[in-house]
Amino acid sequence: MSLLIKNVHAVDLCLNQKTDIFIQNGRISTIAPDISLNADQVIDASGLTAMPGLFDMHVHFRDPGQTHKEDILTGCQAALAGGVTGVLCMPNTKPPVDSPEILQYILDKAKNTGVDVRPVACITKGMDGGELTDFADLKAHGAACLSDDGRPVKNAELMRQALEKARDENILIASHCEDLDIISGGIMHRGSISEELGVKGMDRASEDYITAREIILASSVKGRIHICHVSTKGSVDIIREAKRLGVQVTCETAPHYFMLTHEKLRSRNANDRMNPPLREEEDRLAIEQAVLDGTIDCIVTDHAPHTQEEKADFTLAPNGIVGLETSLAATLTALYHTGKCSLEKIISLMSDRPRALLNLEPVRIHEGESANLILVDLNHKWTVVPEKLHSKSCNTAFRNMELTGKVMMTITDGMIRYENK
Repeated sequence: MSLLIKNVHAVDLCLNQKTDIFIQNGRISTIAPDISLNADQVIDASGLTAMPGLFDMHVHFRDPGQTHKEDILTGCQAALAGGVTGVLCMPNTKPPVDSPEILQYILDKAKNTGVDVRPVACITKGMDGGELTDFADLKAHGAACLSDDGRPVKNAELMRQALEKARDENILIASHCEDLDIISGGIMHRGSISEELGVKGMDRASEDYITAREIILASSVKGRIHICHVSTKGSVDIIREAKRLGVQVTCETAPHYFMLTHEKLRSRNANDRMNPPLREEEDRLAIEQAVLDGTIDCIVTDHAPHTQEEKADFTLAPNGIVGLETSLAATLTALYHTGKCSLEKIISLMSDRPRALLNLEPVRIHEGESANLILVDLNHKWTVVPEKLHSKSCNTAFRNMELTGKVMMTITDGMIRYENK
């Protein structure tokens, strides 16, 4: 199978030019202007930009156990529609991912999706915070990272031991930084809007406290820690200072944290509720600045599908939103089209850096590399219609918003896996 992509603007960390791309047997064979080789399929990509396939290092595919919300196959379809060719799947499934058998189930089911699915295994058995899992065994059976995402490891000494053990096994630990005692049943950010709505809020201190704790523990054992879905100004300040001091801390955020605030919750729509919650304007600005200055290492989605029935009641609904199909468009809209961020920087945040943190090979638009790329219309304006998403669930905070930038085609292993029609 061969593909010839004509008249495309190719952008990579080391490439920025208009060119043709010839793909044969799953690999990029030639990058040059005016290629005249015969191909099984010729794609006129005039007006489109070729970028490396993205990697989202924080998704929930709900498989096994909650496949009425999402499964690996539909999650991968949503990923491909958003230009995401690799994902890191969190382990809070039913049962949790704490055994080689569940890891193998995920890897087997993902084999023919065209998406590089990397499972996360639990830090503690059953995610109950009581006993560490066998890190070496789980890594040997395909775990790319360790986390009890959805909750922190409550016992600090156990978390210190986990960081020490992960250091020795050279595997990353990702921490969900929220103190559950401080949250204590809160369903949105604690502030003026939660008071106005008369609902219990989540204080910023819950995130800031555990962020600081994890950094102190990682520093004590000279280990690595990755802070999930950063949402507060305080956490950003703590992480920035820790990096300055040489602590091996990395972190991520999602587009909703640098685009939206708790003002959106005034509509009492549970599709605007996630964990951690949308914060205040000072937090949004701090997150945006941290993305731009390099304090935040990557942009993820925390793709968390729930059914419409589950999301129907504002106060009782579970937290979480889908994001795979809107993440690139939202980032382009907020950062690229406003002139705040280059395309190369976005590629670093959404493709290169996440893979590097997990010790995965980078994706490049280079001759000889596997053909793992996306074709994007950077200027295509579209409105997010939840019911048209490829996920089983449509709980998006970007519903009815106009975004600028659309994935038109996703190619992995030289095969067209998604085409916008």
